[in-house]
Amino acid sequence: MNTILTCQKKYKEMPSLTNVKKALKLLFKYIYPGYFEPIPQDCKTYLSHLKDEAYTLLHKEILKVCTDSNLTTLFFEQLDEIQKKIEWDVLATFQGDPAASNIHEIILTYPGIYAITIYRIAHELYLLKIPLIPRMLSELAHSKTGIDIHPGAQIGNYFFIDHGTGIVIGETAVIGNNVRIYQGVTLGALSLRKGQSLKGEKRHPTIQDNVTIYAGASILGGKTIIEKNVTIGSNVFITESVKEDTLVVLKKPDLILKEKKQ
Repeated sequence: MNTILTCQKKYKEMPSLTNVKKALKLLFKYIYPGYFEPIPQDCKTYLSHLKDEAYTLLHKEILKVCTDSNLTTLFFEQLDEIQKKIEWDVLATFQGDPAASNIHEIILTYPGIYAITIYRIAHELYLLKIPLIPRMLSELAHSKTGIDIHPGAQIGNYFFIDHGTGIVIGETAVIGNNVRIYQGVTLGALSLRKGQSLKGEKRHPTIQDNVTIYAGASILGGKTIIEKNVTIGSNVFITESVKEDTLVVLKKPDLILKEKKQ
């Protein structure tokens, strides 16, 4: 019988998706105070209570897959830094999108910010080498927004995802500061038959600072470097490095314009 699907699991108990979702909801309330429920008069006590509740829930799930009881504390020590990075992402989104009426609209309605917020949380857990839970979080974002960011990806400050649906960012991708990505972009690996033997190797591209990647572009391979100040046009397929200050676009297609028959 196939032992992958038997009861011979690595962990005695799997993390509860329900509790992970509850912890995430509390973290959103902490990171965005006042956006998902009213703030009581004593804001400091309110935020402390949210943090304690999230800690209790998350700690219980982390202990199911880790023996180090200090990991939860280490994560929560980084929470204010995570919040600061997310604030920069929100600012980048507002500054980059003329359709945004205000910051509140971005926080409450933009799928890109929702996915980036979860990525920032999941990435910190990933850095602590906590198994399963970072991917559980990233797949919550993926299922809700269509944006698939592996928690292992390294993403700099002021990250802006516009529209977002269909974006894929692989585990070993490295993204610099002030990068803007549009819907349907893939930062992926070249398809190779080696599979698991490539674990730990850099398989996904590096995107340096101030790069814009338009809709539908695919950039593949661990040796591919898109240098700073590059603009990648829509629907291009790239497997080689691009020098800084370069515009990459496809040749314009031949359009056929015919009068419509009545």
